[in-house]
Amino acid sequence: MFLLFEEAGKFLAGRILSEAEASVQVELDSGKRVKVKGANVLLKFDKPAPAQLLAEASIMSQSIELDLAWEFAPETEFGFADIAREYFSADASLTHQVGALIRLYEAPHYFRRAGKGRFKKAASETVQLALAGIEKKKQIVVQIERWSHELIAGECPAPIKDQLYKILFRPDKNAPEYKAVVEASRSSQIAPLTLLQNAGAIASAYDFHWQRFLFDNFPKGTGFPKLEAPRMFDALPLATVQAYSIDDSQTTEIDDALSVQGLGSGTVVVGIHIAAPGLAIEPNSAVDQLGRSRLSTVYMPGYKITMLPDEVVQQYTLAEGQACPAVSLYVTFDEATLSIQHSETKLERVPIAANLRHDQLDAWVTQAWLEDNAPAPRSGEPQLPIAHQSLAFFWRLAQHLKAGREVVRGKPETFNRPDYNFRLQRSQNDAPPTGHETVQISVRQRGAPLDLIVAEAMILANSTWGQWLASLGVPAIYRSQASMAPGVKVRMGTKALPHAGIGVPAYAWSTSPLRRYTDLVNQWQIIACAKHGATAALAAPFKPKDAQMFAIISAFDAAYTAYNSYQTGMERFWTLQYLKQENITEVIASLVKEMAGGSWLVRADNLPLMLSVVGASGLVRGDKVKVQLGAVDAMALDVNGTVIEKLASLDTHNPDPEAGEDGLEELEDSAAGPIAIALNVDETPSDDSSAP
Repeated sequence: MFLLFEEAGKFLAGRILSEAEASVQVELDSGKRVKVKGANVLLKFDKPAPAQLLAEASIMSQSIELDLAWEFAPETEFGFADIAREYFSADASLTHQVGALIRLYEAPHYFRRAGKGRFKKAASETVQLALAGIEKKKQIVVQIERWSHELIAGECPAPIKDQLYKILFRPDKNAPEYKAVVEASRSSQIAPLTLLQNAGAIASAYDFHWQRFLFDNFPKGTGFPKLEAPRMFDALPLATVQAYSIDDSQTTEIDDALSVQGLGSGTVVVGIHIAAPGLAIEPNSAVDQLGRSRLSTVYMPGYKITMLPDEVVQQYTLAEGQACPAVSLYVTFDEATLSIQHSETKLERVPIAANLRHDQLDAWVTQAWLEDNAPAPRSGEPQLPIAHQSLAFFWRLAQHLKAGREVVRGKPETFNRPDYNFRLQRSQNDAPPTGHETVQISVRQRGAPLDLIVAEAMILANSTWGQWLASLGVPAIYRSQASMAPGVKVRMGTKALPHAGIGVPAYAWSTSPLRRYTDLVNQWQIIACAKHGATAALAAPFKPKDAQMFAIISAFDAAYTAYNSYQTGMERFWTLQYLKQENITEVIASLVKEMAGGSWLVRADNLPLMLSVVGASGLVRGDKVKVQLGAVDAMALDVNGTVIEKLASLDTHNPDPEAGEDGLEELEDSAAGPIAIALNVDETPSDDSSAP
């Protein structure tokens, strides 16, 4: 005697070995013995053999027309044998019955399962909807195949182009567009990114990187809603100083300016004046929500995405010729020793005498000129609106402050590597570059006098205000670093902890409220302290252990990391463009770190370029080499090279401190590797170290 039963959605048959009240022991054709629950038994039979029955029934089942079977089926619940007799004949054979069972079971849109071997006819509306869905799936399969063929032929269907970045980086793996790319990649044996590039889905390498950045960080675009800048209602006193800002020529968000009083008197008062949007913008207002959604201005060569709309920025920027609202820190120094005597914070209007531009003045305001007591006029020298005596004092003070921090740091800050400026030749700067512009890369030595003057003043302000807030029990957003040991990163938090990398006891970003949201948050806290003094903790917008502040820190950290990564990537893009533009095929470089597989990471001497090279076997870190460059891959932001000549060995008496282990994580990140994408065809359908 044989038995037909269901197990895990499959129909099996075998020889009965023994029977109990609630189960049956069955031997399958394979020889395997199984225990079958009584509830799963469908029928018992003597012949044909189980394998023959199932084979013949499976073939028979495909001859049953579901529409016709549905018409014949009774309105009430029925068994599979009943429908076999209705469809075939009153004497339907065992094979017909089992064939009907198989056919009904695989058509739930026509027949609902109602128990062991029993079914119920689905409603007409349900059948029509199900059939429409089946037909739609068939059409989608055909569409996927058509799109796949088009991609392989070098044409990109519009629906795939519209969802390009979603397909590559955040795919819906059930979407037909995604499945078409996977299928085309499998069929053609071409990587998805290359396949889409060949099909014209990607306008250019620059557009690819730009659109990907927008997809990840600005999915709704970079435009601003129409907003009015809030007015300042506080009547602010007018400061009796003349302040000067020092920024790059491209800067429109002028956050800071400096003033000095009392030169030659023995007691000098330095004013650090910060733009004060916090006096007008209120927490949770529309402008605040906009700033909080962006968290920072995004910088890249030739373009920037500001944190706040330009019409808002212009209300609070420290523009020359105006008396601008500011949060001012006045620090009193002994003129001879430069020791700090005391400091105070004021809310006031500060006259901005001039907006100095360091890229226009760096060549003139040199260390030698600043240290000359009576410098003679120089041919072609621009007319400086600030006195030489004032700049000379700021330079002397900056060196003193830097030296004091270096004592705390335990080692000096070195500026033996240059910074680089990128300039794109383009007629307008209010739209993103296209990637085809001519790029100019110029060297700007780190620690240039004007740069150091501003950096040290901002570090002083951020440190002083951070300690002041902590002393009053007012929470703020701090940046801290436990030590300068390799791998110890800068962290953000609400506790005033030391920043070992800078060499200060506390560091709260507060000097760029037009460009960084954390600085705006800290400015609100500083304003509360300036207005309320000892009771500021009660009046400040953010209280101790405020959940909002922790949320801001988390969001800012993620956004700032993403923005900096994109800026680094775009600087690398334009460096690679410069190589092609200037037809540079060789560079002089220094070995930085040996990598896996025997390759080396090297730093070019005269370009902002890190790359991987081969052929440096037997050399050591710091050796200088000539490198033959390989092909530039602008999509992957990659170029590699081969060492063709050793030029000099490492000077063991004066090794390059920047070639050590410190900062290698940053250096390796700058040597970008291939683009990582989410689509997988194998799947089934150091911070603040020298400037604020």
